[in-house]
Amino acid sequence: MVPQQDEWILILDFGSQYTQLIARRIREFNTYCEIHPFYTSPETFKDHPPSGIVLSGGPMSVNDEGSPILDETYFDFKVPVLGICYGLQIMAHQIQKGSVARASKREFGRAILKPDINNSLFRGFPESCQVWMSHGDHLTVVPPSFSIIASTDNAPVAAVKHDTAEIYGVQFHPEVVHSENGKILFKNFISDICGCSQSWTPESFIESTVAQIKSKVGGKKVLCGLSGGVDSTVAATLIHEAIGDQLLCIFVNNGLLRKNEFEEVLSLYKNELKLPVKGIDASELFLERLNGVSDPEKKRKIIGNTFIDVFDEAVSDDNNFSFLAQGTLYPDVIESVSFKGPSATIKSHHNVGGLPETMNLDLIEPLRELFKDEVREIGKSLRIPSHFLQRHPFPGPGLGIRVIGEISAEKLSLLREADAIFIEELRKNDLYHEVWQALAVILPVQSVGVMGDERTYEYTAALRAVTSVDGMTADWAQLPNEFLAHVSNRIINEVNGINRVVYDISSKPPATIEWE
Repeated sequence: MVPQQDEWILILDFGSQYTQLIARRIREFNTYCEIHPFYTSPETFKDHPPSGIVLSGGPMSVNDEGSPILDETYFDFKVPVLGICYGLQIMAHQIQKGSVARASKREFGRAILKPDINNSLFRGFPESCQVWMSHGDHLTVVPPSFSIIASTDNAPVAAVKHDTAEIYGVQFHPEVVHSENGKILFKNFISDICGCSQSWTPESFIESTVAQIKSKVGGKKVLCGLSGGVDSTVAATLIHEAIGDQLLCIFVNNGLLRKNEFEEVLSLYKNELKLPVKGIDASELFLERLNGVSDPEKKRKIIGNTFIDVFDEAVSDDNNFSFLAQGTLYPDVIESVSFKGPSATIKSHHNVGGLPETMNLDLIEPLRELFKDEVREIGKSLRIPSHFLQRHPFPGPGLGIRVIGEISAEKLSLLREADAIFIEELRKNDLYHEVWQALAVILPVQSVGVMGDERTYEYTAALRAVTSVDGMTADWAQLPNEFLAHVSNRIINEVNGINRVVYDISSKPPATIEWE
């Protein structure tokens, strides 16, 4: 993807777990950036060079066989460069003939940085501050053309700058929250050193994207599949802003939506957002095809293929569509290309996949440059109601991956009621916006219970709530015991068929947020 913005920062990924955080920090200052694997050819950006380059950290040692290397012609762009951890070390080791060796004492965690506050990179820093270290190697010989501009007790070379060029390197990780003044460092690099105007705002994004869509589509027609979630809704609203009723949206009830969701969301689309939308109830078809299927990957494929069939049927009388719109986000894009090559598939993506190839339509993905929180800001500027924009993420396969094992109408009904109670109580107790995502799961086991004088043999519901910034990592939400007890009591008393409730205290990783 070649950026359209005049000013932008290129992030070369050497495999750091924090690379996405670098992008998020840069974008917080209204500056566009893109992540590309370290092996991307500089020729890719020849006609539209970046305003600055950031070299990420990485898990390997520069002295390891097969470790990532930097294409030295990136320096021919003559733009500022910031190397972070491995990024600093690869510059010193490969380009500037410095020396990198295994540190006698590895440094993981907090350290006290003593920066040169007269240097442009550290302008606005205090004379000492906390930073986050995560490295086993360090510079033992500073390259001849560089000077030290910061140190810690354990790392005499914690930051360097080239004597004549705007090339910087830091041993610590300014992108993580534990580095107290990391945001100031990025602001200095973006604004003062790279000279970016910080003008990439939701309004400017909408203006440029609407113009691009108009140019690309012309007078042709666009088909958009709506999942009922934030991403596809914002994408459809943005496209509608550009081309009006040349857009047709399809919102399918797959029988796997939450309680009253199909009716409520369809009403929002038609009456509040004024989208040209066709609602289709295909719940019986989906449940028929899912009957007896327990493997989660098979469920996903059946759901995806059935969506294709429903889409085909919905537009069978109109073959004039030239484009398919999808709510693909930036994490979907960059996770498909790792710094070593194609990423391993943990599970199929929640978004409906396979449609473009099957339907032979060109793709329009107006949100593919954005993170989730940025999509919400775009939605806000498009006047989509906040109560909708702030809803928790919901997977494309819906409740199909929250009924563990085989799906049935009975289990889905139990799950809808349990989930509705959980979400209702989170909202009532002002906890809904304290968690990133909350959900209920029906387990494929029944257990003995006692209700009144009767013995029961019913299902178990698992509740899951997590805190997160972007869903890439997550921790289980430590909700009050009294709250969980109350929710459990309501579910067991009000949902006939569930006699046991458990709470999931797994983090991501190693667990995923969804159970399947």
